[in-house]
Amino acid sequence: MPAVLLDLYNTLVSGGDEERDAMIALTARDVGVDPVVYRDLFHVSWPDRLTGRLGSVEDTVRTLAVHAGSSPSTSAVRLAAARRRTFTRSHLWPSAATLAALSALRAAGWRLGVVTNCTIETAELWSTTPLSTHVDAAVFSPVLGVGKPDPAIYLAACASLGVAPHECVYVGDGADRELATAAQLGMSVIRTVEFKPADSSWPPTKVESLGELVTLLSTPRPSPAAPVLTVAPIPFAQVSGQQG
Repeated sequence: MPAVLLDLYNTLVSGGDEERDAMIALTARDVGVDPVVYRDLFHVSWPDRLTGRLGSVEDTVRTLAVHAGSSPSTSAVRLAAARRRTFTRSHLWPSAATLAALSALRAAGWRLGVVTNCTIETAELWSTTPLSTHVDAAVFSPVLGVGKPDPAIYLAACASLGVAPHECVYVGDGADRELATAAQLGMSVIRTVEFKPADSSWPPTKVESLGELVTLLSTPRPSPAAPVLTVAPIPFAQVSGQQG
């Protein structure tokens, strides 16, 4: 059975990019540190946060606060962690149109997987969201310990779904060089521009919404040896590590 692997943030739901720094400033005040210093630490710590190396939400808040020169109380850490979870939960709620598209894809015989670079609270909150009942598998970078563009996270999703990479269509906004790696693994790739405009002309196949994806993948049905789309040539800039 063929599969669709989907990115999460800025593909299924908004990444909350415009609101994130405001949330960071509030959590900085919760733990008594300068908001600018905390924001810079927050962004610099992304590789450690996305692979789960900083531990729980509370551990992460405490670690960043200490690096910023504070010794926050337990109650301050809990408040900041709760604020972070509230922010994340608000962005994990998909539109009705997105849920309808996922249901239509499954009804058409596609197995669905989510492959996401995220931080630990996304994995923690996942089972409480509508998305969790609309996909067959989800792989979170902080749980696996690696993130995109490492091939391991794609292959973990394939293993969970019981499919080979060449049986998959990968859909994402293109962050973290995700599309180039998916193509190198033999997947067909589609860029979604619903939440963010494309910063590259590759791949040529783009959709404005998941509803368009349903139409695109409705015919012809792929066979295991023949992906639904032909993988376009990958520009050198994609392979050499520039943002996809």
